[in-house]
Amino acid sequence: MKHQREIQQLDLNLLKVFESLYQEQNMTRTAEQMHITPSAVSHAIKRLRECLQDPLFVRSKNQMLPTPACQRMAPLIIDNLSRLRQMLQQWGDFDPGTSQHHFRIGIHDALEPAILPKIIRKMSEIAPGTTLASIKVERNQLGRMLTAGQVDMVFDVAMPMKSPILHQRMLDDSFSILVDKSLLKEKALTQKEYFSKRHISVSHRPTGAAVEDLILQGQGLSRNVAIRCQNYYAARDMLTDVPMLLTLPTALAHRLCDEHLSVLALPFKMPNIETHLYWHQNTQHDHALLWFRDLIAKIMIKS
Repeated sequence: MKHQREIQQLDLNLLKVFESLYQEQNMTRTAEQMHITPSAVSHAIKRLRECLQDPLFVRSKNQMLPTPACQRMAPLIIDNLSRLRQMLQQWGDFDPGTSQHHFRIGIHDALEPAILPKIIRKMSEIAPGTTLASIKVERNQLGRMLTAGQVDMVFDVAMPMKSPILHQRMLDDSFSILVDKSLLKEKALTQKEYFSKRHISVSHRPTGAAVEDLILQGQGLSRNVAIRCQNYYAARDMLTDVPMLLTLPTALAHRLCDEHLSVLALPFKMPNIETHLYWHQNTQHDHALLWFRDLIAKIMIKS
């Protein structure tokens, strides 16, 4: 009888902490994600343990692993929390002219200069009270961050995704070469010249092939990567000091080009790089995010 009474009087905020800890499996990350202290997380889970009469999580090194009962019940609890959020998200309409909503979008820093100014310009015209944060999202963390609600949506290259992550293709872009003008006498490269020269590769990952190298490997080709860096701006600045080539999306190449550099076409066929917008199905019917996704789609169509 006492157990039933405790269930009826349960503080539902405890379930939000439970959901986050189940997804993060780490007290510190849960606290950061919920903007509370680790002590508050620990206290909330202690109250829930007492109410449900189960340990819920057991510590293993730096992880909080769910108990068998927790593993069985958590998906049902989280699914119902998601349904509740969806109902509340449909509570009222979104008025961009008066809203003070804060949007959070994940954008790879290589795409940020080409996309973010256009979004901000349009938002300042039709939704002047809204704010926007551009957040770095590692590709292997994209699904987790959308699920945890740390970002509203992510703008990045095409990747294999399945429910509950939804996505829509936004734009295609070809690849071009950025090169110092002094390196080449001609305004074009042959395929033989391209593969005989040394290259700069840009990737945030410590190891593994960059996007363009993965595409080349799919064609049975490989290039001589001499320098690997994390930022296209740094790569661009290196071109005036080293006799190398930088292969990158065409729109970005033209944005980075200056009086010392030339943008050249690739001397062979290479598939375009697709860019998609990703979001979680929990936010599919949120009026504010529907408006924001539509805004981005219209901007990309005009690009």
